[in-house]
Amino acid sequence: MKGVSRLNDIYVVMSSIGAICMGLLAMVIRLKAIKQPASARKIILPPLFMSTGFLMFLYEPARPALLQVIEAFTVGMIFSILLIKTSKFEVRDNQIFLKRSKAFVFILVGLLLIRILFKLIIGDTIQVEELAGMFFLLAYGMIIPWRISMFLSYRKLQKELKNGNEFIVPAKT
Repeated sequence: MKGVSRLNDIYVVMSSIGAICMGLLAMVIRLKAIKQPASARKIILPPLFMSTGFLMFLYEPARPALLQVIEAFTVGMIFSILLIKTSKFEVRDNQIFLKRSKAFVFILVGLLLIRILFKLIIGDTIQVEELAGMFFLLAYGMIIPWRISMFLSYRKLQKELKNGNEFIVPAKT
């Protein structure tokens, strides 16, 4: 039994390191994305690509109970509020860009730390595979409302641009 516990600890540490790497990658991608004009495709595709992660639930040990599914998705939706509040668009040179938010990096780091803390606290009571499923659902519950909000804001600005409303915001050089 002690060997299983030690193996579980190794999984928790390794997955935490993986989460840190993914968080850093997300920050780099986000900081690069703000340098290019936004598009509906760039807003919609990430959740679609991420949806392939639902295949993990074909593996029985990764399936959380219904109450855990509801909890994880709800917590993700609550966390999405922070992302929605920090994701704004601006018009530069008659193109729509995602506005850089200083808070975004801190929010992403904070969410990552909360995730690691949750994993350390409940990592011994829930199997690693089930925990992975719960964190995936939390992330998906976070990205869906965030991207819907971004898409609606983007379409609103796009409509204003098409209606001839000129925005005079100088491009940053």
